[in-house]
Amino acid sequence: MQRPIIGFHTDRAGDWVAELDCGHGQHVRHTPPFMERPWVTSAGGRESRIGQSLDCVRCDAAELPEHFVAYRRTAELTADTLPDGLRRGHSTRAGVWAKIQVREGRVRYCVDERGTAEELSPGVDGVVVPQVVHHLELLGPVRLQVEFYRDPAR
Repeated sequence: MQRPIIGFHTDRAGDWVAELDCGHGQHVRHTPPFMERPWVTSAGGRESRIGQSLDCVRCDAAELPEHFVAYRRTAELTADTLPDGLRRGHSTRAGVWAKIQVREGRVRYCVDERGTAEELSPGVDGVVVPQVVHHLELLGPVRLQVEFYRDPAR
């Protein structure tokens, strides 16, 4: 999944890591002859890459960034109280992840952009990747909550 670069930092070994708007980091080494990225060696070169996209395989795997923290949770939702907006295609904004936590019953979590669906039930949460269109289909009576996560530094 393509994600824009929003900044850079170095890791413990001194290698450059691109900070992506999803919250993940990706190494951007210049190690000729294996990897040619001379732009990473200068502040101007790195600055010129802000806004450009890199493929984030951790978003593809729906991996919630480890350092993200929960900051909000919906009230408990049922078939009667689930907002219509959650039943049709919608997404979170850049940098906002979510977990769909089913307390009782079953829900089909459909990721529209990928054409995939998975069944959620108690103990089987759905991870919502930022800016990825998805919707929920209830499979009978249900109780669920949605918990939202973000980078505590932003």
